[in-house]
Amino acid sequence: MNRATRAIDLNADLGEGFANDAVVLDYVTSTSICCGAHAGGPETIEATLRAAKSRGVAVGAHPGYSDRAHFGRVETALSAAEVERLVLDQCAALAGPARAAGVALRFVKPHGALYNQAQLEPEVARGVLDAVARLRLPLLGQRAGVLAEGARARGLAYVVEGFPDRAALPDGRLVPRGTPGAMLESTDAIASRAVALADEGYATLCLHGDEPRVVERVAAVRRALESAGFRVVSMWS
Repeated sequence: MNRATRAIDLNADLGEGFANDAVVLDYVTSTSICCGAHAGGPETIEATLRAAKSRGVAVGAHPGYSDRAHFGRVETALSAAEVERLVLDQCAALAGPARAAGVALRFVKPHGALYNQAQLEPEVARGVLDAVARLRLPLLGQRAGVLAEGARARGLAYVVEGFPDRAALPDGRLVPRGTPGAMLESTDAIASRAVALADEGYATLCLHGDEPRVVERVAAVRRALESAGFRVVSMWS
């Protein structure tokens, strides 16, 4: 592959109430912004939307379970209809502040346990897919799993996302959090993995905004990608 002709989008999950959002936005080309259920709040979300707008960073919605105590990372048993309503309601909640900031929502990316369950559980996947079909927005997710299969079967726009700070199983699914080796800790290792994922053809790469070292990591990832010859540009332009 000629890396000089290969573009890669770099994203981060932001608007969750952490201190580094504005700096992270200097390095990424898109951001999934919290809808206020699993974290964040109106002032944080509105400030992140304005900061993304000022930097030309594309914005997507990041809906998750309404479980602030566990940051939306505890699995929840919901029907497909309940998941659909959760996603639609949270995207609607973000759409108003986004319009006020002059920002269009370009995609949807579920958060935390909702994201993970949608990759594995047909009922949860169906709810997410029903919602994005109504929203007519692209969906971000993992390369393998029932969510990807369902999106492709229904002809929905689906963007494959890689995680430089996470180990993956052979089929592309993430190694579950809590499993030894699931989380990469070395910034150099994360940057090297980002280049490897870009070489594998992932469309966008994600860094987690709640990680205390996210600024160091996102800067290293961007440097590594550009040094390797990739063009780090928004796929939503």
